[in-house]
Amino acid sequence: MSRLLHRTDAPPVPVRELTALSADGSSLHVELHGPEDAPAVVLAHGWTCNTHFWAAQVRDLAVDHRVVVYDQRGHGRTPEPGPGGYSTRALADDLEAVLRATLAPGQKAVLGGHSMGGMTLMAAAGRAAVREHGAAVLLCSTGSSRLTAESLVLPMRAGALRTRLTAKILGAPAPLGPVTGMSKVILRYVTMGRGSSPERVDACARIVHACPRKARVAWGQVLGELDLEARLRELRLPTAVIAGTEDRLTPPVHARAVEAALPLSLGLTELTGMGHMTPVEAPEVVTAKLRELVAAYVTVDSAAQAVSEEEVA
Repeated sequence: MSRLLHRTDAPPVPVRELTALSADGSSLHVELHGPEDAPAVVLAHGWTCNTHFWAAQVRDLAVDHRVVVYDQRGHGRTPEPGPGGYSTRALADDLEAVLRATLAPGQKAVLGGHSMGGMTLMAAAGRAAVREHGAAVLLCSTGSSRLTAESLVLPMRAGALRTRLTAKILGAPAPLGPVTGMSKVILRYVTMGRGSSPERVDACARIVHACPRKARVAWGQVLGELDLEARLRELRLPTAVIAGTEDRLTPPVHARAVEAALPLSLGLTELTGMGHMTPVEAPEVVTAKLRELVAAYVTVDSAAQAVSEEEVA
C-alpha cells in the first residue's frame, strides 16, 4: 500500500520544532521534517486547517526532502496574532518569517500552498525572502479574487444575493461544534468531492473543527474581500496549479484565471471528481507534483535561469 494513504489525523513527528517571529511580533509554530541537508519544500496550509493537513505529503517527502510546515496565525499551535491582526499583508509577513527562520541564506525551496496558503504565496510574491528562497511554486485549490462571487457552495443563481450570502457564511461567528455524522456530511458537501473516502472526510472534519472560532471568522472576513490579482502577476517563479473539478469553494474558474495570469506558468492540472481539499483527496498527485518541481528547480539549479530568461524575453 502507498505510503501516501496514511490518515492526516495521525501526523508525522517532526525532527525539529521552532517558533518564528513575524514582523508584528506574532509567534508562528513551525515544524521541520526530514534530513537537514536534503532539498527543501515549504508548505502553507489553508483557511481553518493546520500542519496536520499536509501529513500525507510530509510522510512521503520527508524520506529524502527537508519539509517545512507551519500553522498560519490563529490556527493550530500558532496563537492569536499581534498588532498586525489578520490580513493578506500578515500572511506575507508570516511566510517571510518562516523562510528566514528555516532556510540558510540563498537556500532555494519549492513553495507549496493550498487555498489560503496559495493566497499567502500570491501575497508574498514580491517579498525579498520569496525572491531569495523561492525556486518554484505549487498552488492547490486557490484563487486570487472574487471568492464570494464565484463560490458554488450555495445552490443559487450567480448574482449579488448569492455573493452577499456567501460572504456572510465565510464570516459567520457560529461555532462549528463537535465532529458528528451530520457535520461530516456538510463538510463533505462544501469542501470535498463526492467520491472522497469516509476516512479522508473524517480527517478533514477533525482538522477544520479544531480551528479556533476567532481565527476562522477573522480570516473568513479577509477572504470575503480578497483581491490579489496584482500580486499574482508579481509571482515570477515557475508555478504549477492544481484544482479539483468539484471544488465549490474555489471552483476551477479561479485556477484557470490564476494560471492565465502567471508570468511563468507550468500549466494547470484539473483533477476529475476532486473537491477543494486536493492535498488530502489526491495526495499522490500533489506529492508527485512537488517532487517533480524539486527535481527540476532545486536539485537542478535552474529556477534563477528560468526567471532570467523571462526577464530577457
